[in-house]
Amino acid sequence: MTTSNLRDGATAAGAGAPAEGERFMYVMAERPVQDGDEISLLDLWNILWDGKWLGIAITALCAMAAVIYALTATEWYRAEVLLVPAEERSSQGLSGQLGGLAGLAGISVGGGSSAEALAILRSRQFLSRFIEDLDLLPVLLAERWDAEAGRWIVEAGEDAPDIRDAVRFMQDNVLSAREDSQTRLVTVAVEWTDPELATLWANALVERLNDRMRQQALVEAEANVAYLQEQLGATTLVTLQQTIGRLLENEMQKLMLARGNEQFAFRVLDPAEVPKRRARPNRTLIVALAVVLGGMLSILAIFLRHALRRRKLEVSSDA
Repeated sequence: MTTSNLRDGATAAGAGAPAEGERFMYVMAERPVQDGDEISLLDLWNILWDGKWLGIAITALCAMAAVIYALTATEWYRAEVLLVPAEERSSQGLSGQLGGLAGLAGISVGGGSSAEALAILRSRQFLSRFIEDLDLLPVLLAERWDAEAGRWIVEAGEDAPDIRDAVRFMQDNVLSAREDSQTRLVTVAVEWTDPELATLWANALVERLNDRMRQQALVEAEANVAYLQEQLGATTLVTLQQTIGRLLENEMQKLMLARGNEQFAFRVLDPAEVPKRRARPNRTLIVALAVVLGGMLSILAIFLRHALRRRKLEVSSDA
């Protein structure tokens, strides 16, 4: 019976239609791919499930490290001053009419721009004077200052910190200023570990900036007035005398405004107040990022461990 069955099967196979044979081979070639996809996804899940405790341990360690860092990191506070650029010191019509002549004479018609004032605020010269007047060098660079010995902590081959290091540190870490292009509002911010000091420095910087711009305008206006008065006495042309007279009037207005207005470059809309909450570190964000990073590292560690185990099995089977 077995021989008959084999003979019948061979006869049936030989007499089968080619179309059916081709379809049979196509189906057999397709099923392993589908099964392989399902098995690979299942294997992937099994690998992750088998290594779940390793993943939980790595994620927990990263979260604990983030919590410890967030709780022990130095707290920085941010004090902000909201400003608006002061109004133009001269009439736009007068500037348009006399701009050419004033340019030839080297006279500036109109007040300085907020961009110029902010550039002065960030400048090395301005910050150096501020740091020296308030004796902030050992405060800004406290990590390298030995308060008990009253000297700098200098390692072999290094130079003692100076005002240039303090200015660079203040530019990079403490002071920031930005202007909104739409509203033209200017925000000057100071970040420091002591909220009261941050508030004091922010208000003092704005006050000094206004005074610096006011003194600069006074010097320029006085020089322009002296020059215009000299030219007015030297010319006999009536039209030129009238033009110089209008320029002289404009410079006298600038002198009056600069002498009587302490908020010359910026008007303070909202002075800095002692901040109640820290600006950084953001503890919630730090922990959340640590958990995400820990999850990624745990997945990588699980697959790496699986690959190493598989490699050992292959080596042992070959041996």
